[in-house]
Amino acid sequence: MTGTNRAALFFEPGKPFEIREFPIPEARPGGLTLRLTRANICGSELHIWRGDGRLGQIITPKGRILGHEATGIVHALGEGVTRDWTGQPIAEGDRIAYQYFQPCGRCRSCTRGMTEACRYSFTIQRGSHDEWPYTRGAFSDYLYLHPNQAFFKVPENVTDTMIVSANCALAQVVMGLDRVDVALGDRVVVQGCGGLGVYACAIAKERGAEMVIAIDGIDERLALAEQMGADHLIDFRELSESKQRIEVVKELTQGWGADVVVEVVGYASVINEGLRMLGSAGRYLEMGTFYTGTSFECDPGRLVGQNQRIDSVGSYDAISLQRAIEFLSRNAERLPLDDIVVDYPLEQIETAFADQASGRVRRVSLVM
Repeated sequence: MTGTNRAALFFEPGKPFEIREFPIPEARPGGLTLRLTRANICGSELHIWRGDGRLGQIITPKGRILGHEATGIVHALGEGVTRDWTGQPIAEGDRIAYQYFQPCGRCRSCTRGMTEACRYSFTIQRGSHDEWPYTRGAFSDYLYLHPNQAFFKVPENVTDTMIVSANCALAQVVMGLDRVDVALGDRVVVQGCGGLGVYACAIAKERGAEMVIAIDGIDERLALAEQMGADHLIDFRELSESKQRIEVVKELTQGWGADVVVEVVGYASVINEGLRMLGSAGRYLEMGTFYTGTSFECDPGRLVGQNQRIDSVGSYDAISLQRAIEFLSRNAERLPLDDIVVDYPLEQIETAFADQASGRVRRVSLVM
């Protein structure tokens, strides 16, 4: 397979990306080569770029290709690949959403039906750029999908700007809200209105939440959260103290507290505040702080005394991605799903990271 494959290499926090060219990976039996059309900057990439927690120690002398939240067009199909994971016929030129990792199917987690917790899922992202498949991250023009990576054909009514967030932010939120069983009549607080946060507002409402309270400090994010289903907004610029925000949640829930609080800010410092917003039998969902090396204050007696629990979700299973795509198709004309990402060309990746880190944009989508 001839041609070139641009990719943005990351070396260490504080050092600029470098765009270089690699071969296009050929499609081997059971797999496929994807021509990426866009890739988002996920919060996890921001943490790596800034060097948060122990990620500040990441140094890759030969460079590492970041990026995973992406979508693209089938460039070449490997031998034996004729259908997607729902059985729909697949062909070159079809748009797809894909699971960016590959559960092994054999470890203790996988054999117990928890493929989202597979310890070996991300081994496909490791390896030398000098060896096939060359580019293992989505900040590139082409990406190889291995035989056990789930992928789904994109419905015609779902645009690229809608589907690009499905294989990370949206699928993770789908799985997370399912894990804490958000149900009819629940009162839900969402800490942070970035990509995951606005999806959490929409999906919580679709699952029957009676009330969704969104917290952020950026006008644009708060406005979109409201459009996506938030019933009440808390602006932390106006309520600058944690105690004030907790009191507002208690007032809005008639003194009881929230049934579910979702952390999608990405900083451990907000967790204790979120826990204090919970009522009896409340569930706290931790999804934002994926990096190690931080901690938070917690009163275990309050958890035990009020029968509260903490759940965390850092990935998702294949069916959650399928359900995420179905959610987009079902709500394509009803919700502002095209408004979540802001486009930047791959060549402006430095500016894109800086703008998203500063909060000037909700979620960057790098266009290839």
